[in-house]
Amino acid sequence: MRPWLLLVLVLGACRDDPSQLPSLGTLERDRIELTAEADEPVVEHAVREGDRVEAGALIVRLDGGRIAAQAERARGVRDEARARLDELVSGPRREEIAEGRAQLAGAEGTLRTARLELERAEELARADFASRARLDEARMTFDAARAARDAAKARLAALLTGSRVEELARGESALAAAEAALAEAELRLARLAVRAPRAAIVDALPFEPGERPAPGAAVAVLVADGAPWARVHVPEPLRTRLRPGARAHVRIDGYAEAFEGRLRSISHEPAFTPYFALTQRDRSRLSYLAEVDVTSPEALALPAGVPVEVTFELEEQHAHVE
Repeated sequence: MRPWLLLVLVLGACRDDPSQLPSLGTLERDRIELTAEADEPVVEHAVREGDRVEAGALIVRLDGGRIAAQAERARGVRDEARARLDELVSGPRREEIAEGRAQLAGAEGTLRTARLELERAEELARADFASRARLDEARMTFDAARAARDAAKARLAALLTGSRVEELARGESALAAAEAALAEAELRLARLAVRAPRAAIVDALPFEPGERPAPGAAVAVLVADGAPWARVHVPEPLRTRLRPGARAHVRIDGYAEAFEGRLRSISHEPAFTPYFALTQRDRSRLSYLAEVDVTSPEALALPAGVPVEVTFELEEQHAHVE
């Protein structure tokens, strides 16, 4: 029988005292689905179905070889970027400056020799003792020597000046990007070890070792370990007198005494027929979905799925006086 039909049957007997109207439903426990973060095969089940686990316990491990290699490659790029930035911050070494000065001295010596050769070629050409080709060759040699001297001088000046602000900024940006890539790879690797987010009971392990779940597929289903809660349908006559936090009494078959509870939440919309489709006489057939925490310590061992009947301690109504 549908829940709303049961509600209709009990309304007549309880019409004079709405506080006795029962809210019918079932006992529930939070279900937690742990999903695969990557397209990798299952390599290990660390627990079995039915085991009780603590928060942080390893449940399933996926193969991490491919992502571990990606993390190692990202670590190498990070180390290279860090070394480059350290070089920029420290500036050139004394050996590099000495090498730059030696190169400049060598370039200046080559330039002097080329200048002498050019002058000699020009004198011979004026006396018609040298060909035009030899003069052009001497000029080309002199120009190349002068360009090499200028390049050596510029390099030495850069070594003596040190790293520019723009170079440091690029080095810092490269290091930050490399560190972010490494952190992402390490996080993906860590998530291949699927762990329990809270104390729970292992309800199902859908994939066997060797199977490859798709990304987003549930590789483990847990049932939260702790007090259960009731999902019930509240009759319309009670709705306006209930607020989250209201005290409740939860009755379960097989127990003489009711368990204590507290209303966690209640829907603002009816669960069945829309209100605008009902006459005033039929509005009492509406029901509102609600969740009730069972606060009695004795309820910790209760199973999920059993029927419950909940009654509430209602707020007092105050008539409006003109």
